[in-house]
Amino acid sequence: MDPSAYLTRIQNHFKESIETKKKAESELLEVILEASQLLVKCLLDGKKILVCGNGGSAADAQHFASELINRFDMERPSLPAIALTTDTSTITSIANDYSYDKIFAKQICALGQVGDILFLISTSGNSKNITLACEVAQERGLKIIALTGKDGGTLAKLLRPITDEIEIRVANLSTARIQETHLLIIHCLCDLIDRQLFDDYPQQ
Repeated sequence: MDPSAYLTRIQNHFKESIETKKKAESELLEVILEASQLLVKCLLDGKKILVCGNGGSAADAQHFASELINRFDMERPSLPAIALTTDTSTITSIANDYSYDKIFAKQICALGQVGDILFLISTSGNSKNITLACEVAQERGLKIIALTGKDGGTLAKLLRPITDEIEIRVANLSTARIQETHLLIIHCLCDLIDRQLFDDYPQQ
C-alpha cells in the first residue's frame, strides 16, 4: 500500500474519534454530571465504588479505580474504589469452579453493600458476566452506573428508570471509537468528583 494511504487511514481515525467525541458532547453532558453527583453522594455516605469490564473495558475499570484511589490531577485524600478485574486468583477460581459469567457477580456478593455503586463498563452491553453483575447488584441494593456503547444492549434493558441507575451511552458502532470516548468520560467523572469534593482542599 502507498504510504500516503496509511497516512489517510491515520487521519480518518483522528477524524472519526473527534466526531464521536463531539456527538457525545452534544448528547451526554447532563447525564455525565448526574453520574458524577451520584458518585459523590456515594463517597460522602462512606460507601465505595466497584468497577468492572472485559478486555479494553477491564483496563478502563482499573484506570478509573486507580485515579480514585491515588489521584487524578489534584492533591486530595484517597477514595474507596475496587476494580473487580485485577485479582487473577479470584477470577480464575470462579471461572474454573463455576463459570466465567460469574467472575464479577460472586465478587459483588462478597464485597458489595447497600449504597455502594457498581460502575459497569461495556461497549456492547451484552457480556453475560456484566449483565449478571448488574442483576446481582440490583438484588443487593447497590446503585448502578453503566458506561455503554452501540444500542446499550441487554444491560440497558436491565436498568430501571430510577435515579440510582444511570446509563451513559456512546451511541457508535465502532468499539475503538466507543472506548476512546469512554476514557474521556471517565476523566470527566474523575475531574467532577475532585471538584465537587475537594475544590477547597489545600494544594502543595
